[in-house]
Amino acid sequence: MEEQAILLQAIDSGALDARLSAVCGCGSEGLAHKRARLSGLLHNYGAAFGKAGRVGLFSGPGRTELGGNHTDHQHGCVLAAAIDLDALACAGPNDGMTARIRSAGYPDLDIDLTMLAPQPAEAGTSAALVRGIASRFISLGYPVRGFNACIDSVVLGGSGLSSSAAYEVLIGVILNHLFCGDAVSLVQIAQIGQYAENTFFGKPCGLMDQLASAVGGIVSIDFQNPASPTVRKLDYDLSSSGHALCIIDSGADHADLTDEYAAIPAEMGAAAACFGKSVLRDVDYHEFWNNLALVRRQAGDRAALRAMHFFMDNLTAVKQAQALESDDFFRFLSLVNQSGISSGLLLQNLYCTARPQEQAVCVTIALAKQLLAGEGAARVHGGGFAGTVQAFVPNGRKEQFRAGMEAVLGKGCCHFLHIRPEGGAVIA
Repeated sequence: MEEQAILLQAIDSGALDARLSAVCGCGSEGLAHKRARLSGLLHNYGAAFGKAGRVGLFSGPGRTELGGNHTDHQHGCVLAAAIDLDALACAGPNDGMTARIRSAGYPDLDIDLTMLAPQPAEAGTSAALVRGIASRFISLGYPVRGFNACIDSVVLGGSGLSSSAAYEVLIGVILNHLFCGDAVSLVQIAQIGQYAENTFFGKPCGLMDQLASAVGGIVSIDFQNPASPTVRKLDYDLSSSGHALCIIDSGADHADLTDEYAAIPAEMGAAAACFGKSVLRDVDYHEFWNNLALVRRQAGDRAALRAMHFFMDNLTAVKQAQALESDDFFRFLSLVNQSGISSGLLLQNLYCTARPQEQAVCVTIALAKQLLAGEGAARVHGGGFAGTVQAFVPNGRKEQFRAGMEAVLGKGCCHFLHIRPEGGAVIA
């Protein structure tokens, strides 16, 4: 029996349910949805690439940032988690050096993997990510060749849930399994994804998104040594807190905000340069405050304020991890709110300065806090300037909260999510 038929039988019979539940932490409704997506991918793969040959099923999750807003690129600390929204793939090797990728809702990709340099025309595209990831695997000595893949992603694009990291981790897991005997660690896969996004895609991102997606669960990450970050999984079940994690789509578009995002690491770097350092993690906190006048003069006020945010939120992310480990969820919520205040007042990533009349993130945060009535927490989520807000909503307020948000922002703006136990995964 062909491998595709065997996998379809395993899905239909429920033989993969235990594995899917272990990876995704989903209940019966979530399992049914996963089974339907995987079955669809297998059928699509057979139609696109034939039914013969080796195939596997793979998953790369989105992520949510729980603490440490724009601290990772300064070699700071973050708290993040993989979520139950993911990108799934059916993939197998082909007999050439071309990556053939068919993704639902997107143009077909046929990428020549003999061309391993960045292609300017591909900047900002999925093709750039695939080429960059393959290039990095090959430069590390792994025998990557051509492959076929059908991909289906339910990670909301432009949502701050890092659909790009989910895609990068997915491609990395595929290549690792098909050509490397699963020898590459999940941390390495995250680093390869970041390399592709920085060098080929053209976005100067940190490593938090990829690591959270790759490793899974709730992770506390210290980037003091970015080549070998300290990654610690926390044993905490968010469902036990009596609160639900909600990501709210503000309705503002992430497009054309690369310059806003890039200005944050650039200005933080300018503040660090006042002390002969390249990142703020290497600057002494007390020395910074003792020389604030110098920083203002050399780097400007906004750079000084963004540096203050780094010092504050870097410590807050550590305290958040400690609060969860000691099962002090209300302390955690207080720290989430503190982080949000710092992002607004100091980091200043709630709206685009070129469009001051458009402040959807600010409106969303204010509305969330009004509906929470002093309970829970709400803050900007991810890169900022547009996109999403994160809220922790008491279970008893979920439907009231959803109705209040939708009355202003439109139906479907609230996404209640679960933390996923595993990160990048080979399902079968």
